[in-house]
Amino acid sequence: MHRSRPLVRRLILPVVLAGVLLAGCGSPDGEPSGSLGTSAAPAPAVVRVPEEAPTITEAVERVAEGGLVLVGPGVYEEEVRITTPDVTLRGLDRNDTVIDGGGTRSFGVVGAADGVRVENLTVRSALFYGVLVTSVHGEDGPLAHGGPGYSRLDPEEFPPLERFAVSHVTASNNGLYGIYAFNARHGSITDSYASGSADSGIYVGQCEECDVLVTGNVAERNAVGFENANASDSVVVAGNRFSGNRIGMTLLSSYQEAFTPQRANTVVGNLVADNTSAESPAHALGGFGIGVGITGGQANELARNRITGNPVAGVQLGNAEDIAAQDNRFVANAFGSNGVDLHDTSAQRTPSSGTCVDPAGGEGPATALPSALLEATCPDGTGPLVGVTDGAPAVEVPPGTSFLDVPAPPEQPSMPDPEEAPERLPATVELPDLAGFPLPGPDLLADRAGTAA
Repeated sequence: MHRSRPLVRRLILPVVLAGVLLAGCGSPDGEPSGSLGTSAAPAPAVVRVPEEAPTITEAVERVAEGGLVLVGPGVYEEEVRITTPDVTLRGLDRNDTVIDGGGTRSFGVVGAADGVRVENLTVRSALFYGVLVTSVHGEDGPLAHGGPGYSRLDPEEFPPLERFAVSHVTASNNGLYGIYAFNARHGSITDSYASGSADSGIYVGQCEECDVLVTGNVAERNAVGFENANASDSVVVAGNRFSGNRIGMTLLSSYQEAFTPQRANTVVGNLVADNTSAESPAHALGGFGIGVGITGGQANELARNRITGNPVAGVQLGNAEDIAAQDNRFVANAFGSNGVDLHDTSAQRTPSSGTCVDPAGGEGPATALPSALLEATCPDGTGPLVGVTDGAPAVEVPPGTSFLDVPAPPEQPSMPDPEEAPERLPATVELPDLAGFPLPGPDLLADRAGTAA
């Protein structure tokens, strides 16, 4: 019988990404190359696939800065790299415009330019990730966790990608990550769906002053629904459904990425329930039955989330090597039917501290290990707390499923008016009023989910 283990950040397998698109060369006198020295025609503002370009790759090579690539229904067996600023890649039908990795291609879409948008399409069956937004690159192209040649970020060498949006994207059956923002700021992941990922369905990592909004998404049948590693200072995770995974969501500090520790996320109005999926890839460390894992995460506030039906723990706290879980606040959350509502697994050499609980307006937590967690009333806290490593329920962990065999997602709603010309993304994200995210019911976004709450 396999037993669930305390959640810590696992080692990442490096993966190589293919090379970036090279810019065209000019003539020796500085004039654009072309017959008789004539100037090339200006790049089009809109390129339609397949009417005006047979492939998405050709369309993104041709489109003007700030332009729109509009992709009709069909299955496109290619890897797409966007290296022109402010380009929008958009499908005409979210469910029928499909970029298919065939289980052999490394990725679906890489956005490697400021202002990139990916909207209203499906990306499936890539070996490593469906959609990646990143500024990190090597001589042969963009890099992130999951690509050969990746090493820890040098912030001076790789300034973050600025401004991005991923909206109405279905990312299914991708080997490691579904939707992945890495070293990118001032962006949003909204109204999207992710399933079948052996790492995480949605991932935000490695940024400071991130200004990132994650809202209206469904992540299910993943090893982890949503993951944050070292993304801090203005990350808002609100109104999502992270249910039916092996672990609902994680907030992690990791020395494998820059900007430790992870800190200061706002997690509000999410449903994190029934993370017991057997129809999902296995978690690298055997994690299972956990709602929220906070491993070395600090100064995060979790408010008005429904965290229920997780048979190991609703929330599991722990250390990441010598980085303690500190000053995390739990305000007006609803707990129920968890193995333990709040469980501290920190090593005694790195105890958690400053954890505080305010049940006002919520439903619990009712159980905790150690029990002193229930006495840590906000805002003052009671740390340091001595961690315990036993006493939580032991559960049988089902074997993992190949990412290619995870059930296909249900049809998802397309965005309205897909042919409408996009405006340039603003310099900062317009964050919603967090008071508008009440404690959700168990049916939050259930019409988009393939697993029952």
